[in-house]
Amino acid sequence: MDDHNPFQDPAVTQHNSNAGYATLDLYNPFDNTTGPPPPYEATPPPLPATTPPSRTTPTEPRNYGSYNSQTTVAATTAELLKKQEELEKKAKELERRERELDSHSLGARASRQNNWPPLPAFCPVGPCFYQDIGLEVSQRFQRTVTVLYYFWMCGTCLLLFNLVSSMALFFVDPSHSGVGLGLAILWAILFAPCSFVCWYRPVYKAFRSDSSFNFFVFFFVFLAQVLVYVIMAIGIPGWGFSGWVVSLAALNTSAPVGAMMMANAILFTAQATMGVIMLKKVHGLYRQTDASFQKAQAEFATGVMSNDAVRQAAASAAAGAAQGAFAAPR
Repeated sequence: MDDHNPFQDPAVTQHNSNAGYATLDLYNPFDNTTGPPPPYEATPPPLPATTPPSRTTPTEPRNYGSYNSQTTVAATTAELLKKQEELEKKAKELERRERELDSHSLGARASRQNNWPPLPAFCPVGPCFYQDIGLEVSQRFQRTVTVLYYFWMCGTCLLLFNLVSSMALFFVDPSHSGVGLGLAILWAILFAPCSFVCWYRPVYKAFRSDSSFNFFVFFFVFLAQVLVYVIMAIGIPGWGFSGWVVSLAALNTSAPVGAMMMANAILFTAQATMGVIMLKKVHGLYRQTDASFQKAQAEFATGVMSNDAVRQAAASAAAGAAQGAFAAPR
């Protein structure tokens, strides 16, 4: 049996590739239809979709990142700033503790150079006290002591303002305000240093060393100071205080002077109110400490007996009593 060549099939030999017919991709040998295969129609491949290039105008900002990335950068920056503030606070606290340790290493009786009041070097009178709230006072009470210090400074400024107001009233009405001007000068000279020594220094030492005796001194003197501020706010005529009564009377004489004195009366009222608040504040802190009246008595007795002048006076009195007892006739 002769081998049959499949390429000699008439269906294959009649196909001419140059006639424009389709090749095997369009030819179906199992199709029973007669006739030549359909002509080949070449379809061009689809072009890839191209996106027109984005153009940015000179005034249009470039988008270098998404909104989320910008928010993340802002949050990271805020967190870094917060950590930096915490580190600065810790550095200040370490510096304060280092100074406190240095002061304790000097000993309880170590002499410190006085620094208050801050006077210039050419002044013949030097500072009288040593004061450092950040070093000597515990951090728990530093804010209260600082507020009391500014309270004293405001009171001193009010006394000077009261002097100016009384002087202005004296210029417009010299016949009725001479005594008030003289007393205003006296109050400015007397109250400023006495208030510092009599109630601010005791409360400073009370919080510095938890002294019960100084707490009681502060309560007694500061209560009197608040009562004086109330009298100043009232403004009794002839007492040298530019309070409400004197300022309202001064409005009939001179409106500008009366307005000045009324402003002084308002400040005296605010000072008295602040004094009551600070008195309650210190009393609340006093109840949280170990201070008591018995400790105050013990501190007073110890302080009196440790004074050289008191001890010498007591020894002299005891020697005189002994000599008198031996010299008495039997």
